Amino acid sequence: MKNVELEKNYSPKDIEDKIYKKWLDNNCFYAGVNKNKKPFTIVMPPPNVTGKLHMGHALDIAIQDSLIRYKRMKGFEALWQPGTDHAAISTEVKVTNKLKSEGIDKYELGREGFLKEAWKWKEEYEHEIIEQQMKIGASCDWSKLRFTMDEGCSKAVLRTFKMLYDKGLIYKGDKIINWCPECHTTISDAEVVYEEQAGALYHIKYFFEDDKDKYIVVATTRPETMLGDTAVAVNPNDDRYKDYIGKMLVLPLVNRKIPIIADEYVDMEFGTGLVKITPSHDPNDFEVGLRHNLEQINVLDDSANIKYADCPYNGLDRFTARKKIVEDLKVGGYLDKIEEHNHNVGTHDRCNTTIEPMIKSQWFVKMEPLAKPAIEALEKGDLSFIPDNYKNTYLHWLTNIKDWCISRQIWWGHRIPVYYCEECGHMTVSENEVYECEKCHSTKIHQDEDTLDTWFSSALWPFSTLGWPTETEEYKYFYPTDVLVTGYDIIFFWVIRMVFSGIEQTGKCPFDEVLIHGIVRDELGRKMSKSLGNGIDPLDVVNEYGADALRLALLTGNAPGNDMRYKVDRVEASRNFLNKIWNATRFILMNDEDNVDIIDIDKYDLNSLKLEDRWILSKLNDVVKEVNVNIDNYDIGVALDKINSFVWEEFCDWYIEIVKNRLYAEDKNDKNQAVSVLKYVLCQSLKLLHPFCPFVTEEIYDKLQDELLITSVFPEYNDKLNFTDDCNNFEYIKNVIKAIRNKRAELNVPNSKKTNMIVSTAELNIKNSFESCSKYFSNLSGISDIKVVDKIESELNNDELEKYIQLVFDKSKIYIPFSELVDTYKEKDRIQAEIDKCNSELARAKGMLSNEKFVSKAPADKIEAEKAKISKYENMIAELQKELEKLSKM
Repeated sequence: MKNVELEKNYSPKDIEDKIYKKWLDNNCFYAGVNKNKKPFTIVMPPPNVTGKLHMGHALDIAIQDSLIRYKRMKGFEALWQPGTDHAAISTEVKVTNKLKSEGIDKYELGREGFLKEAWKWKEEYEHEIIEQQMKIGASCDWSKLRFTMDEGCSKAVLRTFKMLYDKGLIYKGDKIINWCPECHTTISDAEVVYEEQAGALYHIKYFFEDDKDKYIVVATTRPETMLGDTAVAVNPNDDRYKDYIGKMLVLPLVNRKIPIIADEYVDMEFGTGLVKITPSHDPNDFEVGLRHNLEQINVLDDSANIKYADCPYNGLDRFTARKKIVEDLKVGGYLDKIEEHNHNVGTHDRCNTTIEPMIKSQWFVKMEPLAKPAIEALEKGDLSFIPDNYKNTYLHWLTNIKDWCISRQIWWGHRIPVYYCEECGHMTVSENEVYECEKCHSTKIHQDEDTLDTWFSSALWPFSTLGWPTETEEYKYFYPTDVLVTGYDIIFFWVIRMVFSGIEQTGKCPFDEVLIHGIVRDELGRKMSKSLGNGIDPLDVVNEYGADALRLALLTGNAPGNDMRYKVDRVEASRNFLNKIWNATRFILMNDEDNVDIIDIDKYDLNSLKLEDRWILSKLNDVVKEVNVNIDNYDIGVALDKINSFVWEEFCDWYIEIVKNRLYAEDKNDKNQAVSVLKYVLCQSLKLLHPFCPFVTEEIYDKLQDELLITSVFPEYNDKLNFTDDCNNFEYIKNVIKAIRNKRAELNVPNSKKTNMIVSTAELNIKNSFESCSKYFSNLSGISDIKVVDKIESELNNDELEKYIQLVFDKSKIYIPFSELVDTYKEKDRIQAEIDKCNSELARAKGMLSNEKFVSKAPADKIEAEKAKISKYENMIAELQKELEKLSKM
């Protein structure tokens, strides 16, 4: 049996890097095809190569690593597939800004030159991200590291595009999209951040064509887009405007004729109940325009400057144009009024530019045929969410789905595999680079300039990382994966795309379960952000407190789907817990002079153990059973709470304190038996804790065993350790000791003061428990001597009983002589001082109420408060008098 001395103080900086290197050197994270084991797979949500990890990433890592370590110890071939995401627009913006700070223009550099800079960026930040993940303890199989633009993943992207196109599920068309005027590209809904901004509601007069003096008033927040109006809409159920439907209006400032149409999209309660319809610059208006076959007029260029034939506002940016148009409306007599109005404005999350809905020719994926199987997967039980309520978010998005715009006008990303012949105009979609037109054989070929949406490649992540479209052994063994761990904020941006892509490309749902976690907020409950300056770098926490303390702080009390608040005191509490385990280990090792073997449960005569030994083994066994169930149900926070409670309270505060008598006694066999149990419970506790705080547990385990903790077997419930009666008997004694402690604290009795105790009980098992545990009462509750009797009357008469403190329990009573605990004279003085103090307060309150000035002027609640004080102090005085009378008899 191994036994090495532990350093005096637990120092994470001294052990964490060393331990992680040991894991790497022993290839502990590797997962390969093993027909003798059942696979368990988690694919890491790939962090973007745009910068450092944040606290949300740390939570993600802590949860996934806990699950993968647990499954590894349970005997699974556990693969945690690592990787990073190219994060198309985000990275392009970062690299562009970096070049700009160096005085380099992206467009002067050219596409190829820019891509070289982007790859340099990727290498630098991917390396930094991996180092951060390692610092937090991520036990990924780093030999399988993937990147969304590496050769294998890129092959999967090209194959998927080709397959979807050939099936008619990818097409190019003119539709309204989110346009960023700063980045000059379409962006996904995931990249649009909506925030409430102060604005205005402009009420504009639209005059009738057939009656120049008659008009209606239309309210809008965007008067600059009225240049592209092609109708005014009313709700068909709005009696105010029924007679106007079909009539023609003259568009102010433009003098173009537009119709009044009826559409249920119009909210009769908003504004005037009339809505200007601008199909090219509003997604809802676009749909109205399709329903009514309206003309589409784009009045903005790619930089959101006005472009409209023969228009005085041409070239003005949209906000300058708005001011000028409002002035001209006012001068022309078209402006009815302006109201202050707060409304949600969408901005690009990468550059903070207000996005512009625009009609553009883009590539789209038809979603309806792909959504149906994804819905069926949930309904059939092939997919489930934890917590279950998140399936509603999933279903809501899939049942209200629109075609997916997959093209982006940037350079960094997977270039769309479409080639055009400059001679005959023929278009070719190919997985391989095209050099010659398949129709006319011209070599004047150019590839589509656009790249694919980041989510297109991310959607393939669970299977592209395992080698698909090649049927690799890893793909066949590890796919489908088991659980996806991710935040609730990207269910419909990423999770849904992975599900329908997995089903479409592989015929299987890519994972069985989706474990949803919340976000990490600051102490005030605010979302962490750069703008608020409240972000916490997880590596700063690791450097100060250690990775284990950070992980425990993030996982303890964490429930699936719920947000959590990051607080420094949670980290400090976690560090204190780790110090507790460290110090307990040092105590055990210091008392193990004979380097005894850990108790072998299968071979040892467990009946020869002491009551407290069987109690701690039984309590441990119960925790093992519960923790296995909790982790299997993804209740990681609950599991940790139970382990923490067992280790700190049952093991350290009770069992270790109880067995100290045996450790210091002369009976060597009894001492070594206690040490053997101590070491067993400690090792099992370390195994339970290892998935959550791997570094310190591995370091301590190394001093006790000759194997690596990471590759050991996770504890399982053992029927042999189910000592129910012994456990109940010991818990009974524990409750008595706690009650005595509480009473001593209540009476301010110093720990050094000892007293005797009489136990009255007719129950044989309770008698035996007190007799076998009598020696523990001395150092745990200050009881120096215990006498057990069937009836108290055989020991004390009624007058004598008056001088004893009584504690009542189920089937027993405890009697402690008051005089041995408390100095009667001092206690009388203390109680009399309390009575005098109460009398003084009582006199003050009565004096207030007898004062006519106070009663006539004071508020009613103040008078009632004084009356309540009189009642309170009278009751206190009565109780104190009883205590004083009782003391006088002692």
